[in-house]
Amino acid sequence: MRTLFYKNKPSIIMTSTVAGPKESEGSLGKFYDVKLSDDKYGEKSFEKAESKMLYTAIDNCINKSKKDISKIDSIISGDLLDQITSSTFAVRNFNTGFLGVYNACASFCESLSIGATMIDGGYMQNVICATSSHFSSAERQYRFPLELGSTRPPLAQWTVTGAGACMLSNSKSNPKIVCSTVGKIVDFGVTDANDMGAAMAPAGAETISTHFKETGLKPNDYDLIVSGDLGTFGSRILKDLLYEKGFDIEKQHVDCGELIYNISESEYQGGSGAGCSSLVFCSYLFDKLKKKELKRILLVATGALLSSTSSMQGESIPGIAHAVSVEC
Repeated sequence: MRTLFYKNKPSIIMTSTVAGPKESEGSLGKFYDVKLSDDKYGEKSFEKAESKMLYTAIDNCINKSKKDISKIDSIISGDLLDQITSSTFAVRNFNTGFLGVYNACASFCESLSIGATMIDGGYMQNVICATSSHFSSAERQYRFPLELGSTRPPLAQWTVTGAGACMLSNSKSNPKIVCSTVGKIVDFGVTDANDMGAAMAPAGAETISTHFKETGLKPNDYDLIVSGDLGTFGSRILKDLLYEKGFDIEKQHVDCGELIYNISESEYQGGSGAGCSSLVFCSYLFDKLKKKELKRILLVATGALLSSTSSMQGESIPGIAHAVSVEC
């Protein structure tokens, strides 16, 4: 059994987001709290900028909640950089507990699942869950030096420059996390480091089908089934794989990577990155849940578990996905 059912249903009481210039111009731009005009955010490097973005998202979330930092039991955060330095460097400025997580682009749902479990069990009362990514820092770590100006292949996605943070609490407010399904690693043998959607989609399908089997729910029980960052091609694979398993999610499915940018050839397959699902959830989706325009959603963040070293050594790309059910 990989689905955790929360008796006390932890509440999401506050969120905050920081978006890069490209993301701010996209279709969800009006929902972001902080919209940058400079992707270096006034810093000397893209890595420092990403850490500052994450710090700002966490700090704003705490300030908006009107809680003192002493009331925050832990911050659970992750990113894509070596040894999750964006998170560790951001959180070192807060005097509270820290749990660093890494499941690539699935890290946001991993943090939500861990945070909800801590609160549901009575171990903590207030937890911040956050993730970030940055196009320029991720691109030069995983693919090519930016100075090369390499041509992007058609199946490539654009790593989102953004950060999202949300506060979970044991309060009685809405929306609430009802349950979460822990993913398992699925490897379909994809070796193309530019084709993230194909690498992650099988893991997404496995987790979603497991969620339905263990909860007894069906696709039409959700207003939306939201994948993290499969992009256009990966989303098609996900829906085909689930249809073969007996689950038709065509009407309910949307993808954060497809939502975040305006539809254009220059965006290729859409957005990706650890900050993709957190940016969309903590802005657009949270707004819809608070207004009860959405009553129940399944957020399924997907991650490609590769490194620059594993790709150069010819390894395939394992995928993972975690699902979190949120309802009002």
